[in-house]
Amino acid sequence: MKTLILLMIFAVAGLVGVPAAFAQSGGGPPAKAWAVTVGAAPLIGPAFPGSDDYALSVFPDLRLNYKDKFFLSIPDGVGYNVVNTKNWRAGPLVKLRFGRDESSGGNPFIVAGDSDDLQGLGDVGPAGEAGGFLEYRGRRYGTRMELRQGFGAHDGWVADIGASVRGFRKVPWLGPSFWSYGPRATFGSGDFVDPYFGIDAGQSAASGLPEYSAGSGIVSAGFGGALVHPVNQRLAVTFFANYDRFLGDTADSPLITERGTENVFVLGMAVGYVFPFGGN
Repeated sequence: MKTLILLMIFAVAGLVGVPAAFAQSGGGPPAKAWAVTVGAAPLIGPAFPGSDDYALSVFPDLRLNYKDKFFLSIPDGVGYNVVNTKNWRAGPLVKLRFGRDESSGGNPFIVAGDSDDLQGLGDVGPAGEAGGFLEYRGRRYGTRMELRQGFGAHDGWVADIGASVRGFRKVPWLGPSFWSYGPRATFGSGDFVDPYFGIDAGQSAASGLPEYSAGSGIVSAGFGGALVHPVNQRLAVTFFANYDRFLGDTADSPLITERGTENVFVLGMAVGYVFPFGGN
């Protein structure tokens, strides 16, 4: 999982992108310089990270890729593969973290279900995170590390690490599909955790929760998996499931201990259509 602070990241943490799946199979549309993927990902998950109230959200999945170098998407951010070999990729990365709504209890893409557990804690605005990534891609195994510095709603640092096992097989009742699964963990500074799980004096008075300030350390750890089925050369359907558990100072927040849960489950699917264009 990329991170537990933004619910959308739960949804896409285990996803194998449609263009990537086509590339692995050696099929798909003729290679073009550019590719746009348009899709949507409905999922059932917590109203906000750590909530024990669940909601239905529909996240947009919009991606833009230039060859095997530049990528832009809501879940993956904006990045460039400065190092781009058979097995290694590395480069700069910028991500957007959506804010949190006090009244509805979470992300801006909730369509059904909400929570009033955030009342008195105020809204959290959007944040940007700039840093870099290092990724190893083997034939069946891969690892990825990201380190980012926040600006906006939080100015802390956050690090994501994960590993995956992936393959291709014929699935009963579905057909040839790609699968991927593996563990992941998120680490962060207190300045990263506090805007989402800390409680200052004013918030304590308004919410009834005790004051709390978090330190640096592990934020969460979990496991996710996905199954990608290419319907045709440009359309693919993805099914995914994730489990994560808050740890360290994040798990000790009164928002978790008194109003929520350390355990987070997400189940969903995504549909994406690829539009290749430009020169080969």
